[in-house]
Parts: sequence; structure tokens; C-alpha cells
Amino acid sequence: MVAHKPDSAEAHHNLGVLLTDQGDMDGAVENFRQALACQPDYAEAHNGLGNALLNQGLQEPAHEHFRRALALKPDYAEAWGNLGSVLTNLGRYREAVESYHKTLALKPGYAEAYNNLAGLFTIQGRFDEAIECYRKALALRPDYASTYSNYLFAHAYHFLGDAAGYLELARGWEAGCIPDAERRTARSRRFRRPPLAGRRLRVGYLSGDFRQHAASHFLVQLFSSHDRAKVELFAYATSPLHDAVTTRLQALAEHWVPVFGKRDAAVRERIEADAIDVLVDLSGHTAGNGLGALARRAAPVQAHYLGYFASTGLSEMDYWIGDPILTPAAMDGQFSERLWRLPRVWASYEGHADAPAPRWQPAADRSVCLGSFNNLGKMTPATLALWARLLHALPEARLLLKTRDLADADCRRRVLDDFAAQGIAAARIELQDSNATPSWAEHMACYDRLDIALDPVGAVGGGTTTCDALWMAVPVVALLGDRMASRMTASMLDAIGHAEWIARSETDYIDKVVALARDVERRKALRSRQRAEMAASPLCDAAGLARELERAYIAMFERWQETSLPPDPAPSGTTATTGAP
Repeated sequence: MVAHKPDSAEAHHNLGVLLTDQGDMDGAVENFRQALACQPDYAEAHNGLGNALLNQGLQEPAHEHFRRALALKPDYAEAWGNLGSVLTNLGRYREAVESYHKTLALKPGYAEAYNNLAGLFTIQGRFDEAIECYRKALALRPDYASTYSNYLFAHAYHFLGDAAGYLELARGWEAGCIPDAERRTARSRRFRRPPLAGRRLRVGYLSGDFRQHAASHFLVQLFSSHDRAKVELFAYATSPLHDAVTTRLQALAEHWVPVFGKRDAAVRERIEADAIDVLVDLSGHTAGNGLGALARRAAPVQAHYLGYFASTGLSEMDYWIGDPILTPAAMDGQFSERLWRLPRVWASYEGHADAPAPRWQPAADRSVCLGSFNNLGKMTPATLALWARLLHALPEARLLLKTRDLADADCRRRVLDDFAAQGIAAARIELQDSNATPSWAEHMACYDRLDIALDPVGAVGGGTTTCDALWMAVPVVALLGDRMASRMTASMLDAIGHAEWIARSETDYIDKVVALARDVERRKALRSRQRAEMAASPLCDAAGLARELERAYIAMFERWQETSLPPDPAPSGTTATTGAP
């Protein structure tokens, strides 16, 4: 239609919508701009262009076009919802909440708006309101897979309920979101693969986070360290976002396969066509995941690694990869998957040589700065209550919290009010917006202000943030929790030889921080050598991690070969498909 009627704004708009759904954001942007060139007051085209720009990570231009759509059409519910999304990304949370409320006033049955509002409430620490919104979205759309995943994420991330209750909810994801017929087909699906003798293991990584993201800091190390004589590496990208990290990962993968915009069944078919031996999910129930393809059984061996902090609940997920501290035997019952424990810390950190050298000095007045640069969602009521007790026990201390969410006035007020309710004056709390340190080097240099870093409790603990603090030679104190999500820092501390910073109780946590705070000479000695010791530890041994993962993948695959049923015989007059490359 565009070819025959190049001046048709509607044709360009509709093509832009289709291209957005297929993941071709450049093509979508071009067509929406063409639609607006033909008809500048086309509200739907402004909304579509804003959506495509948002998918490219271009927040401010997207914001402008959503505003223009609403100026033309004030009762445009979808545009109000999209405006809420971009305002959330810009850290303008109060305006975002208002925008979502306008959306729902105009379209009360809009499940997407409830889902997005719930995500915003989660960022703000309004957990009860978040769960209620997720439930409303699922009541409107029971098979809304991404909302169900978000619902599970919120439960696992913030420890809303016990581990058994979470696992029951997680098992319900595929029952609610995958048709029964497709689940039966997945259970009966058979694969044929030749033995590994004389060939490489075909490993596929499936993720929505092949970009600037906490998980990608670990992935670059892994991709660059895989032994290409043993492993043929495939990367299936479920997100349209592309940045410098994406480019780096793309160069490291032998086969880069964008699958954003494809239906789950089509993604599964592509992975099967590539004859993947071991498919590794890197997302779990995080945004943009590919669990729909995994639930339909895309490869003979399927495992989760790195990107999530609880069971996926999928019956077709065979393994969950951890380590003895992260996922001890006592946690077997928290997972539907079989836990596979690597004989070392489960991750590897890329210690950047160009990070600023640690320049910390103890305060002349012997005051102590405690702090955390984790995101605000990890600052649970349990965390703030423990830190308030710590500040009472250490009157010479103040607390520095640094995260982008603190750009929002309501978030700052909530934190200060929580501390005030526990007898901690605002003067002892410093809240810093991450935008105050726009460059990575400036951000890392801020660790010099900390005497001791504090790992959050009662939710997901630190990961990349813990590693950054340790690399800047800051001691980190953590509480060993009873779920994987609260044991990441403990595993890392053990790996660098500082298991003494792992507390077994809240009282032990306070005692360890107080002892460190008051032993200035010990902290001076630590600061001078910690980075070098960390660089030589398993936590920075990417090659060692890659070797152990390769051994694990090969063992998983060989176990499957030994235990799998023989394939169904091919019907008369046909040829069986081997699935070999």
C-alpha cells in the first residue's frame, strides 16, 4: 500500500506498527516519521513513533512524541500509558503514577497499565500496591505471561511470602500462560544428537539483557573465555535494545540470532533448527525473557544460569546452576529444577584495569561512612530497620545511599521517614542521585567515600554492586540468608577470601560492622591490597569459570544421552531428522 500510495499517512502508520512488533525499530521510526510528514496532527503516529523510540532507549524524544499525541488527543488512553512508561524511565515517578491513573480512568480494563503501574510501585517500595495491581492485570488477562513473570519477580525480589509459596506460584506460570496442548507436546518432544566425539558442543544462550545491564558485566567475561575448540556459541537476543555492550557481545558470539518480535513457538523452532545441545536461559522471570520458548522445549538440555534469583518453576527447565554457598543442598526444595553446583563461585567479575585507583583515607575526626549503592528496590523495611539499629550501635557513623531512584522526591521522603520513625535523624543520612556521577569512573570513585559497604537484607542482595565495591577496596558485610537471592554477596566474599565478613544473624551483622568500623588500622591494611587479592581470586577468574561451565554442560548433555528415550521411528517412506548440524 505504501508503494502505491506513498502519501498515505495511515499506510505508513500501520506499517510502522507492524515493524515495531517485529523488532525493526529503525524501519518503524522511518515509517512513523513518513506518516507525520503526510499528516502532522496524526496522534496515533506520534504515539507509535514515541513507542519505537522508547524501544530504542531514546527516552527524551519518546517523551516529546507522547506529549504531542496527548495534546492532539487528550483522551488517548494508550498514549497516557506510554507516557507513564517513559516518565518511569526518566525517574519522574510522581508524574508517572498520575499518567497511569489517567490511563485507567479512561480505560479501566487496560491490563498493560496495571502491569506497568505495579512495576513503578515496586521501584518505590510500595509492595502491597504493586501486588494488588499485578493481580488486577492477571484478573483481566489470566494468560498475560509478562505480567505473571513480573508478579513472580516481585515476590522473589522482595521475599513476599515464604519460599514454598513462591515455588507454587512459579509452577503456575506455564499452567496459566502455555496452552495445555503445547505443554503436552513439549513433554513428548524427542531430540536426536550425535555423540560429542569429533564435534563441538552447541551451546545457546537466550537473554533479554545482551546490553548495558547488571547481568552483562558477567556475560562479557564468559563469552570471551569459552574454549571454541569445545563449544560453538549461539546467542539468542530477545530485546531490541542495542548499545556498546551489545556490540561487544555480538562480536564474541559465533552465531548472533535476534529473536525479538517472534512468537515463542517460532523462537523454539529456530533454536531446534540450530540443533542446540544445551540451551542456557539467562533471564528467568525478568523483562523480555524467552521462557515461552523454553516451556515448549527447544533443546534436549535446558538450564538457567546467572540472570534470576529463584526457581523459574518450568517443568521443562532441567537444571539451575549455582554453587555450594549460593544454592546449598538445603535449598533443593526451593527449586523445580535440579540444582547443579559448580565447584567454585558461580560468577566472574571483570575487574577493569582502568577503574580509578582506590584513594580512600580515614576521616580525621574518626567518623565512619557506611553505605550502599544498590537500587532502592532492595532497601526493604527489614534492611532499613537493620541499618537503623546499626546506626544506633555506631553513633559516630553516617549512612550514604546512592541510586538513580533517589532522584525522586517521594522516594527520598520515604527513606528519611522510615529512618526518622526509628530514631535516626535526617542529618545522619545522605541520599545521592546516581545522575550526580554521570560517568562510570566518577561513580566508581564515589566508593572512596565509604568506609564499609552494607549488603541489603530481606530481599535480593548485591551482585555487580558488591563486586564494584570490592574492586574499589571497600570491605562489604553481608547477612547469609535462607534463599539464593540473599546469598550472592556471601558467595563472592568467600571467593575472595573474606568469609569473616559473612554474618549469620542480624546481631552478628551489626557486630561485624562495628568491629570493622573501629579497627582503622585493619581497614588501612585492607585497602592497600584488596584489589590485587581480588584480581587473583576465583571471583575474577573468567577462564576458570568457563572451564567449569563447559564441564557442566558436557556432563548435562552426556547424562541426557544416557537417559533419553530412543526417538520415535520415522513413518514408512520418510527420513528421520537427526537434528545434527
